Amino acid sequence: METIDRNLLEQQILQILEELKEQSSFEQGDLFIVGCSTSEVQKKKIGTSSSKEIGEIICSVIYKWCEENGLYMGAQCCEHLNRAIVVEEKYQKEHGLRKVNVIPRKEAGGSFATASYHNMKHPVIVEYVKAQLGIDIGNTLIGMHLQEVVVPVRTSINFIGEAPVVCAKTRPKFIGGCRAIYDETLI
Repeated sequence: METIDRNLLEQQILQILEELKEQSSFEQGDLFIVGCSTSEVQKKKIGTSSSKEIGEIICSVIYKWCEENGLYMGAQCCEHLNRAIVVEEKYQKEHGLRKVNVIPRKEAGGSFATASYHNMKHPVIVEYVKAQLGIDIGNTLIGMHLQEVVVPVRTSINFIGEAPVVCAKTRPKFIGGCRAIYDETLI
């Protein structure tokens, strides 16, 4: 972790999250999905150099921000766990999601999901969610965990460490065609 500045990493994450908040509308209890490759943050190929320390830093910043904004955080595991998601048990129960039995670790799940599992109050693992917004750090492909209509959100920072970052929000589908009228607050 000698090439990563903890303070800079925390500042980058917080700035991205605040810009995402400014450009999004969400409700208390919505899910914020996070995919994070700690290898990519270090400018290494995804899945090759997982860092417990980077996972813990990123998790602590995002988890705290989610709590402060009334959101649940979902942590996407790596492909060794079929991209299962770590969530709080309360969220799992509120949404009727089926738990699966696995505990993420650095070698199967990844450092970010492992840190999330150990930092959440009552973590459980589920296979499927449909989040309202999210962040993808290092091309981890969170799209499968977002609601159907995804809108990219541009932020002034495009990297966390050396990992490319893409943020997303969702919106309800437009239906009805040319005669329909739409609620502009939902766009």
